[in-house]
Amino acid sequence: MKYLVFVVVAIVCTHMGFSQGNTHKQAGGKFEGLSMTPPMGWNSWNTFATNIDEKMVKETADIMVSSGLTAAGYNYIVLDDGWMTKERDENGNLVPDPVKFPSGMEHLIEYVHAKGLKFGLYNCAGTQTCAGYPGTRGYEYQDARYYAKLGIDFLKYDWCNTEGITAKEAYNTMSNAIKKAGRPIVFSICEWGDNQPWEWAEPMGNLWRVSGDIYPCFDCEFKHPENWSSWGFMKIVEMRKDIRKYSGPDHWNDFDMMEVGNEMNDTEDKSHFTMWCMMASPLFTGNDYRKMTKETLAILTNKELIAINQDKLGVQGFKYSAEDGLEVWVKPISKGNWVVTFLNRSEVAKKINFNWQKHLIKDADFGFEADFGKVVYKLKDLWKNKEVGSTKKVFTSEIAPHDVVTLKLSL
Repeated sequence: MKYLVFVVVAIVCTHMGFSQGNTHKQAGGKFEGLSMTPPMGWNSWNTFATNIDEKMVKETADIMVSSGLTAAGYNYIVLDDGWMTKERDENGNLVPDPVKFPSGMEHLIEYVHAKGLKFGLYNCAGTQTCAGYPGTRGYEYQDARYYAKLGIDFLKYDWCNTEGITAKEAYNTMSNAIKKAGRPIVFSICEWGDNQPWEWAEPMGNLWRVSGDIYPCFDCEFKHPENWSSWGFMKIVEMRKDIRKYSGPDHWNDFDMMEVGNEMNDTEDKSHFTMWCMMASPLFTGNDYRKMTKETLAILTNKELIAINQDKLGVQGFKYSAEDGLEVWVKPISKGNWVVTFLNRSEVAKKINFNWQKHLIKDADFGFEADFGKVVYKLKDLWKNKEVGSTKKVFTSEIAPHDVVTLKLSL
């Protein structure tokens, strides 16, 4: 009888223990309000991969300020993969590479902060980063405390070497670790869109990637020998369907770092930058500022386009129409205004002949509407910085291959 009582009690206690253990849900814990407009800055990966060092970062910060990029809104410098040594120290701490950063990471961060800029680092949810450096799996709270102690402002968190864990829980854990560490840090979820982060990541992150890595081409797929692909910028723009409704202030769809200034021609760079602004994507440059042309700088600092990206309404644009290679993309902005971009996807020049009176633009996700039969808008060409009439008249122009014409429609 005593044995029977013991078994019953053991079963009841075990059941209660498991029940209690399974009833607690860990809520997302990001710092709110850090990215009410899409964050802007520079990231090392596109040009330098893991070939980064203290001198290059300081020179980048200097040019960022002196060139007018900072005045235009770019204020983050983010070191991507490869900033640490291949092993943690005896206490399990990450160690900045002393060869690449001989003065120490603290010194470098202080240097960047003294320029009025913000500083970001990279790690990964897996056991190793994508380039084979120590990942954060199992060290989330320890690493978060380290980042807070360093004084960083931004964490890009990748998704390599993550076998056996789920994306939602991994990013939730790191989000909470950052919050627990106490320093407000923008949390950039770089999960490539494989697990639909737009459906669950808003409480955890300030932005999330929607694709694999970008490639400096207009509309190509670059297949790597390791059986994965990088994507031209227009491939990324159209890769995910019906996700714009999930994006907005402090929770952005991230279309990846830009390739402006890297291998494409100036026309394609202009179109690339335009589409990132239309999509309300974070704007992170990925070029070498030390080799930047005046044309590239002019594209990256176009105040009119940046204002579209940074519009406080925070609505992502969408494709309104496409015919014979000529596409029309639209974006609602503040005060009842709109932006309309004509994009030539083809390899030959196209003529634009757009009769506003025959079009009614409706935003099915957010409820905005432009009825040109009832409302007249003034038109401004944002690349030419020139007033070009109103929607009373048919808009005509010629557009080169892979080029854009972007108009702001104002009441």
